[in-house]
Amino acid sequence: MAKGSNQKLKMLYLVKIFTEETDEDHGLTMKEIIDKLSACGVSADRKTLYQDFEELALFGFDIVSDRIGRDTLYSLASREFELPELKLLVDAVQGSRFITEKKSNELIGKLERLASRHQARYLQRQVVTGGRIKTMNESIYYLVDDIHSAIAGDAKIRFRYFQWNEKKEQVLRRNGAWYEVSPWALTWDEQNYYMVAFDAAEGMIKHYRVDKMKDLAILEERREGREQFKSFDLPRYSARLFGMFGGEEVKVTLRVQNTMAGVIIDRFGKDLIFIPDGPDHFLVHVDVALSRQFLGWIIALGDGVALTGPPAVLARMREEIARLARQYPDANEKGGS
Repeated sequence: MAKGSNQKLKMLYLVKIFTEETDEDHGLTMKEIIDKLSACGVSADRKTLYQDFEELALFGFDIVSDRIGRDTLYSLASREFELPELKLLVDAVQGSRFITEKKSNELIGKLERLASRHQARYLQRQVVTGGRIKTMNESIYYLVDDIHSAIAGDAKIRFRYFQWNEKKEQVLRRNGAWYEVSPWALTWDEQNYYMVAFDAAEGMIKHYRVDKMKDLAILEERREGREQFKSFDLPRYSARLFGMFGGEEVKVTLRVQNTMAGVIIDRFGKDLIFIPDGPDHFLVHVDVALSRQFLGWIIALGDGVALTGPPAVLARMREEIARLARQYPDANEKGGS
């Protein structure tokens, strides 16, 4: 490359060198900077570089100099994202079930470019995700973007919805008929992305797993459900659902050991009234969507949390316990030894 052939790009190459090669712990001498510019087809000398550094600083780049022994090292000391912030983002991407393995690698590669090459080594992390399975729907990244666009554009959408069968094949629900709804929110729950929407045909708010949607199209029709979503509280809606399974909304009473208070707060938030019930327990009333998943959650908490009402919900719990007993009978009942 001819010396000085890219002279007009000098400032851009300087930014590239500082961004990729330096950080608060790694700097370059003036000679190293001149050599790197020369390799890019840009000629430079110390006098003009001092002026360039000042102009970059005026523009907002944190260019600093440090005297190390007999050398002066120049570096980009701070960036839009600090290394701990990038590590958190990488961990979130790697640990997110709704992002495919391919897209995770692409996003992490882009995050690495926000750091110096020295810092990027610390972003190539293997986060322990407990054997978490990544989604197999490669288009989810674009589905989320389309849903956001529909919400911003106040437009309805249509899509097809599928489930997996025993042959690991996608089977369209409703025999492939279109779902046509008004999207109002997206939420991330239990490591999956869900769209919360108003279904005008049934006159109710519903939610759909985004990774099970396909052939999504934004319609020209305006959204419906504005009245229903005026006072909609997404965190409260999500807290009532267990595994995002819907059901009849009911207010239940729980008797909770004091040591399990954190479990209740983690699930339902702090805006609850704990009513003391003896020295070691309290009562709390919470709104839930009554589902088998909710009853299973109560059972899994053992004697730390007990469902005490209302009677109809207690009857559902007894039915569930009886079903479990039938599903897992004692060996002697089956004629075993």
